[in-house]
Amino acid sequence: MSATHKAGFVNIFGPPNAGKSTLLNALLGESLVITSPKVQTTRHRIIGILTEPDYQIVFSDTPGIIEPKYKLHNKMMLQVKSALEDADVAILMQDITQPTDETEAVATMLKLKVPTILLLNKSDLIKDKKEVNEKLRLFKEKFPKFLVLTISAQTKSNIDKIVPFILKYLPDAPPFYPEDSMSDRPTRFFVSELIREQIYSLYKEEIPYHSAVMIQSYEEKPNITVIKADIIVTRETQKVIMIGKGGALIKQLGINARKNIEEFLGAKVHLELFIKVRPKWRDTENYLKEYGYN
Repeated sequence: MSATHKAGFVNIFGPPNAGKSTLLNALLGESLVITSPKVQTTRHRIIGILTEPDYQIVFSDTPGIIEPKYKLHNKMMLQVKSALEDADVAILMQDITQPTDETEAVATMLKLKVPTILLLNKSDLIKDKKEVNEKLRLFKEKFPKFLVLTISAQTKSNIDKIVPFILKYLPDAPPFYPEDSMSDRPTRFFVSELIREQIYSLYKEEIPYHSAVMIQSYEEKPNITVIKADIIVTRETQKVIMIGKGGALIKQLGINARKNIEEFLGAKVHLELFIKVRPKWRDTENYLKEYGYN
């Protein structure tokens, strides 16, 4: 560790589907957090740790800011609130194709008091360079206290400008986590998230939003890791949809999830999935605690 080592917390905020999780993966150079084109994919505050010889940045990916409709949503917004309390630097993300009032509402709600970077994401979706520059000018005018950058988290365009800005404001401090740490979450959490990512990919309409994943057992054997997981849904009809005709969809879900889990663990996996119906789990305190939404 060098004589001047920096360490601190950088928290990523923004509306749903602004690209927060894709950004965190790009900054870490790892697919740590799940992503999906569907909104409300991120339900937890997930820490990702970037460690270099001279610094350690502890990033937090937070759920997209929404108006809560269920206790689950309230829990998600509490994750955002807790992230506000320990930030040295804030990253506020905005889909550049969306109007500025969305960002204004989020910035007003957060009352950010720390140095803030406003990232106008998905700039690769606008082919006209003049339009990109005009949007950049508009946002700089609206948010004179923020550093405003146009980026594409997907293509990693301009991502290299983010860390140098952060380092200007991080305090001199030793690392908070061991240098080989990627997150503060256990392996089981990421396994359940990888299954949930495939639910978002494979199923339409309300299924992803009504489902939760709970790892029931995780056993590392000499040549294989055996994982049993429950998928929780709110209605019997959703269970039927998830299973699919002749069990085709649940089988496909198992194949897709197992492949990604094996890649993540670097080990062979036997995965068993069970679907359980728990009406109103998103509004039931005991279920929310049981499924990890504390």
